[in-house]
Amino acid sequence: MLQNVGIEVAFALNGQEAYQMVQHQQYDLVFMDCQMPVMDGYEATRLIRQLPEYAGLSIVALTANALSGDLKKCLDAGMNDLLAKPFSLAQLRAMLEKWLPDSKKGRQLDRLNEEQVVNG
Repeated sequence: MLQNVGIEVAFALNGQEAYQMVQHQQYDLVFMDCQMPVMDGYEATRLIRQLPEYAGLSIVALTANALSGDLKKCLDAGMNDLLAKPFSLAQLRAMLEKWLPDSKKGRQLDRLNEEQVVNG
C-alpha cells in the first residue's frame, strides 16, 4: 500500500532483524510491531535507543487490540507513539504526517485513500 504511493518500505520478520536492519540502513520512520518472534518490538526498540546515532529516529508501535496501558509500555520502551491495528489509512496518514521528517512529506501522503482499513 505505501509502496503504491511512492514510499519506500522495508520489512523485518522479527525484532532482532529489525534491530540489525536499522544499524545497516538509514530510515526516516520505523513502524515496530510489538509482538514478533525471536525478539519483540519493545526489546528491539530498547536496543535501538542505546545507539546514540538513532536517538532521534521516530519509532511508532503497531499492536492489535491495544489496551489502556499499552501506550505507556511503548513509550517506556522508547517508542514515540502507538498505532493500534486494525487502523484506517487516515490514521496511518496522520502518523506519517506526525513522525516523518518534514523533508520527506509530500504528494505521496495526499495519495493515500482514507477510506480503507488496514488489518496488518
